[in-house]
Amino acid sequence: MPTASLPSRSSAKRGNKNIKNRKTAHKRRKRGFFHYFFRFCLIMMFLGILAIGWLFLTPSGNDMRYLIADTLITTQHRHWAKYIIGQAELDKRVAAYQAEFEHMGDEKDTHTITRTTVEKNKPLIEIEKVSGKGYEGYVLTVNDPTKIRLGVPARSGKGEKVSSMVARTGAIAGVNGGGFADPNWKGNGFKPIGVVISQGKLYYNGVGRKASTQIVGLDKQGKMIAGRYTLNELQDLGIQEAVTFQPRIIVNGKGQIRSQKEGWGIAPRTAMGQRKDGAILFVVIDGRQPGYSIGASLYDVQKIMLDHGAVIAANLDGGSSTVLVKEGGEIVNKPSSEYGERYLPTAFLVFEHPEQVDIPNIWEGLRAQDIDPAKK
Repeated sequence: MPTASLPSRSSAKRGNKNIKNRKTAHKRRKRGFFHYFFRFCLIMMFLGILAIGWLFLTPSGNDMRYLIADTLITTQHRHWAKYIIGQAELDKRVAAYQAEFEHMGDEKDTHTITRTTVEKNKPLIEIEKVSGKGYEGYVLTVNDPTKIRLGVPARSGKGEKVSSMVARTGAIAGVNGGGFADPNWKGNGFKPIGVVISQGKLYYNGVGRKASTQIVGLDKQGKMIAGRYTLNELQDLGIQEAVTFQPRIIVNGKGQIRSQKEGWGIAPRTAMGQRKDGAILFVVIDGRQPGYSIGASLYDVQKIMLDHGAVIAANLDGGSSTVLVKEGGEIVNKPSSEYGERYLPTAFLVFEHPEQVDIPNIWEGLRAQDIDPAKK
């Protein structure tokens, strides 16, 4: 009967040696990994120190720091800006911008519009894609300003998506309008800021009869009106459609924002302007989407407006509210809201036959102080 052979003593030694060699190689690889990881951490720490030094100790870095802070101020994470520039500087900067925006509404607008047969024969709307450093967006041109109406939600208690307003009313285009009370960026979109005027009637009044407010809108002849006015002044001007928002960025053909440093950060933007031929320009800029569009400053929007011939222009609600919609409710741009298209209180809508459109006042009988802006 055959017997199994036992491994020789030399074979056992070779096996033990191989195991020992493998353990040694494994330890070397492990030491090598930690060595390179440690070097990587040192390099990143060194680069971090250089970056912090650049941000706080150089003019260009200081400009970048304030640009980052301004961008944060326009978002729901405004409080983060204090870690960039400090709480005291944050409060000071917000107050300075508000004061400047108020001042930008002071100069009297003297522009006039002259519509010609050529303009009247153009298509009612034209949509053009625009782009620049870090941003993508669109310009909606409405060649007949008298075809614009201010849309409001269909039911009381909650705002409405612009795409829904367009589809429901049969509009051929729509752009988000004025601001609204938005606690914790989770508002229901039903409580506007300031005033809402549609078809020449005061739909909502959050400022009183005698107080003035910064408005953006149109009179009965289709002339754009933007700036600070009381309700009595607006009535005398024959205001037809209007919302409250600020600031004006072009007055009497002159840009009001002098440089990128005054452009209020980088964000999604919506603005309204008018050429001297009467055509209304809506600029819609996407943002907060790395790899596609980060956003634009108000200085960028001002330049787009001036390049398109605007003689007056004003900022509208932007950020996650920014949206451009065409016929049937199709969204043209890429809204930035993580929750999808937002519910809003107002939108500028374009109609082939605005005289046939019925836009009921869903705020009728409601007092501003009794409206709960929180989402339900």
